[in-house]
Amino acid sequence: MLVKRINKNRTLIFVLLSFIFLMRCANQLPPSGGDEDKIPPKIVKVFPADGITNFDEDYFEIEFSEYVDKRSVRDAIFISPFIEGTFTYSWVGTTLEVTFPEKLKDDVTYTITIGTDAVDLNNKNRMAQSFTFSFSTGDKIDKRIITGRVYGKEKEGIFIYAYKMEESADSLLNRKPDYVSQTGGDGNFSLQGLGAGNYRIFAVNDKFRDYLYQQDQDEIGIPHTDIFLSETDSLFTDIYFMLFNADVSNPRLISGVMTDRNHMIVSANKELDKKSIFVKNFTIVDSTENKNYDVAYAFKGKTKPEEFILMFDAEINPSNQVYLIADTLIDLMGNIMINDFTKIVVSDRPDTSSVKIVSTEPAAGGLVDFQKTELKIFFDEAFNKDFPISAVALTDTFNKPVDFSINFFDDAALLIKPDENLKPDKDYLIKIQLGDLVDIAGNKKDSLFSLKFRTISGLDFTGLSGNVINLDYTKNPILILENTETPQLKYEHKPNLDKFEFTRVEPGKYLLWCFLDADSSGKYNYGWPEPIEYSERFYFHPDTLNLRPRWEVTDLIFRFK
Repeated sequence: MLVKRINKNRTLIFVLLSFIFLMRCANQLPPSGGDEDKIPPKIVKVFPADGITNFDEDYFEIEFSEYVDKRSVRDAIFISPFIEGTFTYSWVGTTLEVTFPEKLKDDVTYTITIGTDAVDLNNKNRMAQSFTFSFSTGDKIDKRIITGRVYGKEKEGIFIYAYKMEESADSLLNRKPDYVSQTGGDGNFSLQGLGAGNYRIFAVNDKFRDYLYQQDQDEIGIPHTDIFLSETDSLFTDIYFMLFNADVSNPRLISGVMTDRNHMIVSANKELDKKSIFVKNFTIVDSTENKNYDVAYAFKGKTKPEEFILMFDAEINPSNQVYLIADTLIDLMGNIMINDFTKIVVSDRPDTSSVKIVSTEPAAGGLVDFQKTELKIFFDEAFNKDFPISAVALTDTFNKPVDFSINFFDDAALLIKPDENLKPDKDYLIKIQLGDLVDIAGNKKDSLFSLKFRTISGLDFTGLSGNVINLDYTKNPILILENTETPQLKYEHKPNLDKFEFTRVEPGKYLLWCFLDADSSGKYNYGWPEPIEYSERFYFHPDTLNLRPRWEVTDLIFRFK
């Protein structure tokens, strides 16, 4: 009996261990421990082979270098020309088989693209570049290619939509594209397997991944020209895009929440132009008591992009129906809110917090230019604008006063400008008596704020000069030198006789690019989707420029393509 029991237990243990082993094999589990996996997945084999003709199967296969997230791969597969219907996906290990929903059309070149949205299972590493292969159901294959690049802060994983222009040109974006690709980490893309014909191409940050451009939510890049590929053409290179938001919908109020009896955080459905956030654009209405209240202060503050802050002096009953009415608020595209309203969540909690400084430009110990210096002090709330000027002092470190003027950058920010240029390579000090700054509830705190900063030396500047090639001066070329870490730090220059020069440049890493200001507006024209308005042509220098202090870069060659 004991031997039978032991054998029975051994059998049970063997069955359990076998079950555990099979479960582990059946699930894609990343290995534990070890170095962090930073290697992106790759495609090592496909069926059919790239360039095959007379293809008559109803499926294709993709083999990856490692286990991948199945959902991400499904979302990253694009087939051109576009095929409607439901595909069937079947996995065996790292190989995916995809069955078409219907028989493929005769004598057509199909291109399969696996975009950079595909990630591995272990650490969610994205594919470094999209992968493309083509096959034909006829006896010849289309091999024409269009390549280009998307520039900007967000350039990875952007969809490239190509439309064959065989219909009304301004209705193209109302349907799914004929050909699809996706940018890699560097913004580069390639559209392959194209036939002869006329093409219009857009770059779209398709938020819904539905292959349809939604003007109210998707950023888009407009081409500077359409592309015609003849029977003898094989390659079109260097079409470039910069994305922008072409939203034409008016902004709307979403909510108004009082954090105490004097403060309200207001949310809109999109980011607003800070210049349109001022008190005359707002009214608080108590519909229960039929009373209107004015807003005393309005400012952006340190809030989310779609939020801003209102301050007022009113005792509102939390049981009443209260609304905020806003008028003439403008979003970043210039769309205007007209007499919108939202219900307010009322609070009667007293405001007991005094005015605080939340940030400064420059930061403590930071550097500023000694010419035309501007100093910004940002507060967490608004305060009395008639505070005594003696509350603010600007001196050098030997306590020698510097004359200055004060303006409100907005209701909760001071702008301090010295009346004359400061001296280079010298320390300065701002002192603010916060006890003289009183908020709307009468709160104040007697404390002294000090900010020490330093002016840069005239020798600390850098510069850039050189020659430009292939510019069309009839279209008003403008060169832009743009800091990679601080995009608002940029320098503009109009080249003359194929020469350019930037002087008094703050040190840092920069991108150099040029656009042809065809409309003479002085700023880059992104174009418009419908009806089509082509963008202005531009080109970026291929290398990031590291401009060091006290060292000018000369003889740079900028070749416009």
